[in-house]
Amino acid sequence: MQHKRSYILTLLIIIGFLFSPFLLKAQIAEFRDSVIQIQGITMTADSLRAVPGVSIMVKGQGRGTISNRSGVFSIVVFKGDTLSFTAIGFKHKNFKIPPDIKGNTFSMIQLMVEDTTYLPVTVIKPYPSREEFERSFVNLAPDDAYEVARKNTNNAHLRALARYLPADGREGVNNYLNQQARNLYYAGQPPPQNIMNPFAWAQFIQAWKRGDFKRKDTDNF
Repeated sequence: MQHKRSYILTLLIIIGFLFSPFLLKAQIAEFRDSVIQIQGITMTADSLRAVPGVSIMVKGQGRGTISNRSGVFSIVVFKGDTLSFTAIGFKHKNFKIPPDIKGNTFSMIQLMVEDTTYLPVTVIKPYPSREEFERSFVNLAPDDAYEVARKNTNNAHLRALARYLPADGREGVNNYLNQQARNLYYAGQPPPQNIMNPFAWAQFIQAWKRGDFKRKDTDNF
């Protein structure tokens, strides 16, 4: 009896090994048939304009893609999956891939309906109450044009701005071009030394008086 059971078990194992390639091929064929590539375009429903930047996610799987500037997208999914289309300013859309669709490619046009969002009215007030506004308006003493021009051209104010404000784009370009011009002017020879130049000494003394060489506060660095 024990010998008969061992014989049957061995026979089943042999049959399994013989038919395993066919089973594997059938599973691969079934897997290939269930995969489908979706190629489509997202457009507005009223004017058929391309909608770029639409997020296309496979529902429940956490993966997806985004339509390009022309609204075109491409994604590989399984038959029966649901695609979720979301974009700012448009209503949310879902599209379920038919499970019995034929072939492994599918083209679609997803129409997006514009969604208008109404925000609550917000009133911005510079003062907490009307009484505070009236008191500030009565006590307001605006500067005239001469006083405004005087404050804008104050030497101390201009020096402070020149010292602490970074150079803008035009100043940076000018400094770079001036440096390149100096390098090209003395190309092939050493540049002159300004140790005996009285104008350079005058500029150095003026910079020293202005405090350009003082040590700046580095607590914020």
